[in-house]
Amino acid sequence: MISLKNVTREYTSGQRTVHALGGVSVGIAQHEFVAISGPSGCGKSTLIHLLAGLDHPTSGEIFVDGLALHSADDAALTQFRRRQVGLVFQFFNLLPTMNVRENVSLPLLLQGVSLAESEKRAADLIGLVGLTERADHFVHQLSGGEQQRTAIARALVHRPALLIADEPTGNLDSHSAASVMELLERIGAEALTTLIVVTHSAEVARAASRRIEMRDGKIVRDSRSAS
Repeated sequence: MISLKNVTREYTSGQRTVHALGGVSVGIAQHEFVAISGPSGCGKSTLIHLLAGLDHPTSGEIFVDGLALHSADDAALTQFRRRQVGLVFQFFNLLPTMNVRENVSLPLLLQGVSLAESEKRAADLIGLVGLTERADHFVHQLSGGEQQRTAIARALVHRPALLIADEPTGNLDSHSAASVMELLERIGAEALTTLIVVTHSAEVARAASRRIEMRDGKIVRDSRSAS
C-alpha cells in the first residue's frame, strides 16, 4: 500500500543544509496499524508530510495506494489528499460555528456528495466514535476527548485508504487519551484503513501492531508487536 525507496528530504536554512530524511526505505501493507516514534527533530513530521502529499522529497520514490507521489503534480496531489488521506492532528481543527454532525459531514459536502448521503455517512461515523448523543453539540460543549473523536470521524468520513494521526493524544488528559487510543485500536483491528500514528508516547506505540523508531532522519528500528 505504501512504498518508500531511498527517500531524502533536505531544506536550506540560510547557508546551512538540513538533512531531514536521509535515505528512508520502508514498505507498509494495506490495513496495517503502524506507530512512528522518536525524539523531536528525528524526521517523523517530515515523513508523514511526504506520505500525505503535503511535501515533495528531494530524491527517492514514494508510492501510496498506487500513486507516485514523488512525481505527481499539484492537481493530482490535491485529489489524493481529498479522497485517499485522512489527517488527525494534536489540535483538533474543528469549526466552532458547526456542531459535531456538520463538522463530520463537511468534507463530503465540499466534494459534492449529496446532503442526504453526507449526513448518513456522518451519522455512521459519529456512531462509530461513540458520539451519537452529542451529534448536535457544538465544539465548546465537548470535552477534549470528544473533540478528538469528532476529528477522527471527520477524517474517516470520505473512507480514506490512509489515516495519519499526528500526536493524536498529545493535547489530552489521561482519561481522554485512553478513550481516543481505544478508538484508534478498534479502527486498526477492524481494518477500516491503513493507520499511521506519530507519537512520543510509549503507551500509544505499544497499541500498534508495528512500531517504527526514527533517529536523525533514518529508521533505526522496525518491529512488530508481540501481541
